[in-house]
Amino acid sequence: MGIVRTILIILLVYYGFKFLTRLLAPIILKKMVNKMGSNFQSSFTNFSKQAHSQKKEGDITIEKSTKKEKNTKSKKDIGDYIDYEEIDE
Repeated sequence: MGIVRTILIILLVYYGFKFLTRLLAPIILKKMVNKMGSNFQSSFTNFSKQAHSQKKEGDITIEKSTKKEKNTKSKKDIGDYIDYEEIDE
């Protein structure tokens, strides 16, 4: 009798969870989509405000870099590259 009762409780919990999920999933998804849409809209408006407020048409800005570039050649003289061809005898 105990095993049958346990199986019935498990089935009742499973189908109850399944039923509640079908009822609540559309509501939860709708709220998530609305939240994501509002976040996207607010980030877009913030980005567009920053883009318009940073530079006005005709302004010139010069940005200097304080770091040394890594691609600069070293001062050591390594030597010349000599191109050669093999000679067949």
